[in-house]
Amino acid sequence: MNKDSTTAANAEDLFAGEAWFDPIEAGIRGRIRGFIEAMLEEELAVALGGGRYERGHGKGHRHGKRSRHLLGSFGPTTISVPRARLSKPDGTSQEWRSATLPRYARMTRQVEALIAASYLAGTNTRRVRRALGALFKGAVGKDVVSRTWRRVKVDWEGWNRRSLAEDDIVRLILDGTVVRVRLDRQASNISLLVVLGIRSDGQKVLLSVRNMGGESEAAWRGVLDDLLARGLRTPHFLIIDGAAGLERALAALWPMVPTQRCTVHKHRNLLAHAPERLHEEITADYTDMIYAESASEIETRRRAFLRKWRLKCQGVADSLEEAGDRLFTFTRLPSSQWRSARTTNAIERLHEEFKRRLKTQTVLPSAETASMLFWALLASGQISMRKVDGWQSLGETMAEQTAVDRAA
Repeated sequence: MNKDSTTAANAEDLFAGEAWFDPIEAGIRGRIRGFIEAMLEEELAVALGGGRYERGHGKGHRHGKRSRHLLGSFGPTTISVPRARLSKPDGTSQEWRSATLPRYARMTRQVEALIAASYLAGTNTRRVRRALGALFKGAVGKDVVSRTWRRVKVDWEGWNRRSLAEDDIVRLILDGTVVRVRLDRQASNISLLVVLGIRSDGQKVLLSVRNMGGESEAAWRGVLDDLLARGLRTPHFLIIDGAAGLERALAALWPMVPTQRCTVHKHRNLLAHAPERLHEEITADYTDMIYAESASEIETRRRAFLRKWRLKCQGVADSLEEAGDRLFTFTRLPSSQWRSARTTNAIERLHEEFKRRLKTQTVLPSAETASMLFWALLASGQISMRKVDGWQSLGETMAEQTAVDRAA
């Protein structure tokens, strides 16, 4: 036996039997060619000021047809596209171009959107080809998927240039995430710097996602300067992950804006300063402190935490003190906002969803592709963001900062 009986059947063969024949689909596809050609004829008739064989309008003349292959949601088809020369005021003429069927267009925008959406849903180029092969009768190859994805770059570049002057951004969340991309033919880790904005109505919006070569002060300052150049107003509140480069960049730009250190990141830092046998106890004490019901109770538990862990594990106490009052800035806000203001979880959730969709692509082809994919997942609706908790009170004034006696 030369045939491998374990080889899976081709998907196109599997669904090509009589049981899968659909007379409605067949009927529509059989008539679609004539419908498209009629649309093009009507468009040309308007441009020339008359239909075929009608003369005397002086706007130009027809000169034959040419065949075009087109892929639509109806499948692949070949159509005859009319040709014409349009007269110009200076006595010369130019070739007529259809607005309905743009020059060099090989597929309809609906197909491009379908292919891009399949890719964004977490399917790599090879699997998109297999999944859509039966629908488009093999007309979707790996190069078609890649070419369609490159078209998304036009919208991506426009998004990066858009003005932010009209966006009523009152809060920023800033964090970085590491993704694996191909650089100089080798798989490498890069940092994507992500900035989320929160509007006055509580809606979260993506403002920037860029690869700046790292998370240094200069890298973050480059991202922030770009946002300012596009009209971003000074925010009322900042939530950060605690990276030193980001803190320095923000201190130089907005030294007076209240800043909240992410409590989740600090929890991880505390655990890193203690042996594993103490992790559960540290977590319990830290949770009791951070999630206390009032600002005064949080302050009391903070003092207790420092007293206990200075004796039990000095590194843990030092790590908490390192964050200073910025770890508790959220207590100056109305309590309804505490949940959304304590952490950078809004970005962390995007990171998780982004990485989940990268499981089918171990390594992305470039750093720019990584940034563009992150944006496209949100722009296409594959990932959605809800309003922050307590958004109804975003307009309320923050309480004044009170000093904490760390030696207590």
